[in-house]
Amino acid sequence: QVQLVESGGGLVQAGGSLRLSCAASGSIFKLNAMAWYRQAPGKQREFVATITSRGSTNYADSVKGRFTISRDNAKNTMYLQMNSLKPEDTAEYYCAARDRLVTFNYWGQGTQVTVSS
Repeated sequence: QVQLVESGGGLVQAGGSLRLSCAASGSIFKLNAMAWYRQAPGKQREFVATITSRGSTNYADSVKGRFTISRDNAKNTMYLQMNSLKPEDTAEYYCAARDRLVTFNYWGQGTQVTVSS
């Protein structure tokens, strides 16, 4: 089993920055990728960014050039640096991880990000 705990959410003005953290514990040696997803009120959960165990990254078009995903293996922690935030980035942000080929099977509890205009 893997446990994921997010932190770093909050209220920020448009144009501001936040850094989210996701601390992983448990059988993390089995993980092959981690990711950030988000869900805004009344909307479906959507992919934000992912990073593989080899360090390859991928981003949703809506956040490219503004968000950066990274990981610190020594601290077993993944980060999401969010710059130039927009009101439409407001959502609950979830950390996810997988030890499978495709599906993310471990999820954190979420952290709220609110961007005011």
